[in-house]
Amino acid sequence: MSNRSNIVYLYDGSFDGLLCCVFDSYVRREIPIDILIDDAPQIFLYETRVIVSNQQKADRIYASILKKMGKDAEYLIKIGFLCALKEKSLIIYDFIRLGYTHGFQVSNMLADTTVSQMHNMVKSVQNEKHMLLGFVRFSEYNGCLVAVVEPKHFVLPLMKGHFCARYSGEQFMIYDMTHKVALVYRPYEAKIIEIDNLELPSEDEIEEKYRRLWTQYYNTIAIKERENPKCRMGHMPKRFWTHLTEMTTDVSAQKRLR
Repeated sequence: MSNRSNIVYLYDGSFDGLLCCVFDSYVRREIPIDILIDDAPQIFLYETRVIVSNQQKADRIYASILKKMGKDAEYLIKIGFLCALKEKSLIIYDFIRLGYTHGFQVSNMLADTTVSQMHNMVKSVQNEKHMLLGFVRFSEYNGCLVAVVEPKHFVLPLMKGHFCARYSGEQFMIYDMTHKVALVYRPYEAKIIEIDNLELPSEDEIEEKYRRLWTQYYNTIAIKERENPKCRMGHMPKRFWTHLTEMTTDVSAQKRLR
């Protein structure tokens, strides 16, 4: 985007904070060269400006997005914000500016680099969410189901509806190690909270037995003659294996199955 100012915006990393960056840039009539999260000491080549989150400013920008660009653009912005891409803040900012110029058609301007990047970010977030819906493995601790995941993107809010509906009568927690947050649910209340470090107790004998049962089932239905490691990693990327029961249970434990 042309006419950028030699200034970097720093904000708190929240969605409202990013919308405030948009608000302030229009008020100050400047287009930042970059927008970064102010979470650690950094050395910059350009002047920096700290943008303080303000709910009223954020609400005004959000309302204008719906009015001028429509629901499709709102969806791209909200889901794109969950992406782990370092450049996401500037991409979303540029997309919003395009939306103010082109209106409702902005979401379909796929020939534009910024719009294409937005769609790619959303696709990446949605793909990871889809995979994790099938790769979450729960273990029981004192009557509560607990699962641990390590996603690249912040997909926990997108997984909330699925698991709350599927386990509506249970108590469960899904801990996101990457972002240090957990989805905590008890009938019929759910919330996402920050947890810096999760320490789980040792599994009891019943839980260990269920793990061995699941692992044996997984290995029993496998067809050795049709094993294709490359294909499996395509459908089940290796980065998810750490917390998959069937991939982590000690093979020797299967021999102890009764």
